Amino acid sequence: MRTRKQKRTLALKITFTTFLVLIIAVFVFRNALLHQTIVKLSIKMERDYHSTFSVKEASFVGFSGLHFSDIILVPKNSDTLFNISKMKTSVNLWRLLVGDIQLGTLEIEKGYVQLVKNKKGRNFDAFLKKDKTSSSSDQKRDYAKVAYRIISKVLNLVPTDMKVENLSFRLDDNGNKTTINFQKLRLVNKQLETSLKLETKTFTQRIRIEGFADPRNKKADIRIVNIDTGAIKVPYLDERFNLKSSFDSIRINIQNIDKSGGELHLDGFASIANLMINHKKIANKDVIIKNAKFDFRFRLGSNFISVDSSSTVQFNKVKFHPYLAYETEEDTIYKLKVAIPKMKAQDFIVSLPDGLFTHFQGMEAEGNFEYKLDFIFNKNKPNTLIFDSKLKKENLKITKYGEANLNKLNGEFVYRALINNVPQRSILIGLSNPYYTPLDQISPYLQKCVLTSEDPSFFLHRGFINEAFKQSILKNIRTKKFSRGASTISMQLIKNVFLTREKTVSRKLEEILLVYILENNRIASKERMLEVYFNIIEWGPNVFGIGEAAPFYFQKNPADLTLKECLFLATIVPKPKKFMWQFDNEGNLKAFAKQQQKFLSNLMLRRGILIPEDTIGESIPLQVTGNAHALLKIKVIDSVAVDSLTVEEPFEF
Repeated sequence: MRTRKQKRTLALKITFTTFLVLIIAVFVFRNALLHQTIVKLSIKMERDYHSTFSVKEASFVGFSGLHFSDIILVPKNSDTLFNISKMKTSVNLWRLLVGDIQLGTLEIEKGYVQLVKNKKGRNFDAFLKKDKTSSSSDQKRDYAKVAYRIISKVLNLVPTDMKVENLSFRLDDNGNKTTINFQKLRLVNKQLETSLKLETKTFTQRIRIEGFADPRNKKADIRIVNIDTGAIKVPYLDERFNLKSSFDSIRINIQNIDKSGGELHLDGFASIANLMINHKKIANKDVIIKNAKFDFRFRLGSNFISVDSSSTVQFNKVKFHPYLAYETEEDTIYKLKVAIPKMKAQDFIVSLPDGLFTHFQGMEAEGNFEYKLDFIFNKNKPNTLIFDSKLKKENLKITKYGEANLNKLNGEFVYRALINNVPQRSILIGLSNPYYTPLDQISPYLQKCVLTSEDPSFFLHRGFINEAFKQSILKNIRTKKFSRGASTISMQLIKNVFLTREKTVSRKLEEILLVYILENNRIASKERMLEVYFNIIEWGPNVFGIGEAAPFYFQKNPADLTLKECLFLATIVPKPKKFMWQFDNEGNLKAFAKQQQKFLSNLMLRRGILIPEDTIGESIPLQVTGNAHALLKIKVIDSVAVDSLTVEEPFEF
């Protein structure tokens, strides 16, 4: 009888022999198997993606090398997706046996990959369809597992040695064409060198990508630089979104990709030099960031995706730690936290991007500050939104103002409104102007009505109201657009006196910073700010300030206005040029206008701002007796056109 050891030895011999026979069989019949695989792939492409896939020649070279020619993929009734003339590659047979495709070498000579969108549709739509056999939507996705699997498969397809010549990537978005031609690409001994030509309708550039790439160990350090002089222009965005952008160089460094404890970690940094952005929604001139760097640590778990708070963003001399998270464990929750460690105020001012804060040029400051922002939004419980913004000062003081000299609020100055970027007539804000009205000569009713409708806590806040910001954010999320801005009277004053009415990111950021400086350095008293506000705001067509508005509507001085007249003036502040739409053809207030004013009156009564005796005579119809009455007559003549333009909007606080 055979001993146990002899039996084990025999089993190993049989296994080895079987394995050897299989390898020999695969080697002998490998070309037949390769052609059979291509046929199966062609059938799958036709059946599942309505596309024609073909390979003119396919054969093995050596033990693990593959040679292909004329590899073509064409979606039905659409443009070719890719066409590769010649390709040589080798695969890791051991990884192939366990179901993984890992390329060892790759050579491509002449070919193109193109994405096309036109009237017929997109030539890649068929490949974006969801897999019907995938798990049901109610089954939670393990983000770490999915991401690591995708990253591993992609990196396995990146060869350790690569040689590419004349391979083009083409993008055609309804005639907006961009071509990136890899004239030369080499990856040898983990060193990457690429020479490419970028072409659009408007420019042509030669770019070099170089550095270190180790796909097997998941590490890389790559730089993108310009072969020619000048900045590297970013293609497609200009033609598609009117966004002009360029940069001098970019560096991307991947230091670590690993999965442990159920979490995927991706660490590294990215930097960019002289980034330029120009878009009408951002600013009215080029925005330039000279140096920016992002040291990142991405974390993915089974039910969250996040940028860890140990990450650091730096632009010029400003550093801050961001934390962003998307969580799905119980509810869908979005989180954003920003922490700016203690830094010098002057370093912050000189680091502001050129073109984004033009009114701060020349400003100087002393002292230090630190800042924290905490934002949490629960999609399933929106009313629990958290918005907490805190700034801690240390001997912070503005010693010199830039273009926006906030001190001018305390004296006489010339105000010129900008409406649709068109300068209006000049108005002197001061007692030298006969229409200028000091605060104590403005009806207390009007002060109370406007404060209630525009900014009830004006005398209590320091320029901003957190709750208003929260409600503004909620409404903008619900409407999926910027439909509410949470402006206080302080913000309106800064916007009108020092800035423009353009709806840009630049203007809004400048507004926020200038309001903070104005309010927290007590440059002007609240009473002075309110007085200037009442004397500059638009109250009708070519009507600015209450000194012009009171006689224009009611042939009165601002001190003599009744509660009913003040309620009317307060409700037309958001859209003063459309005041006539509130009246019918007989010159009487429409029902919706009466309802708005009644709502405001009742609100003031509930808050104790008014007493019941103030509302005596409320039922008496409002009479417009000034020059505004002539506009109501014009409205009657063109009543059909006016009625078609009337929009009865609810009064919102």
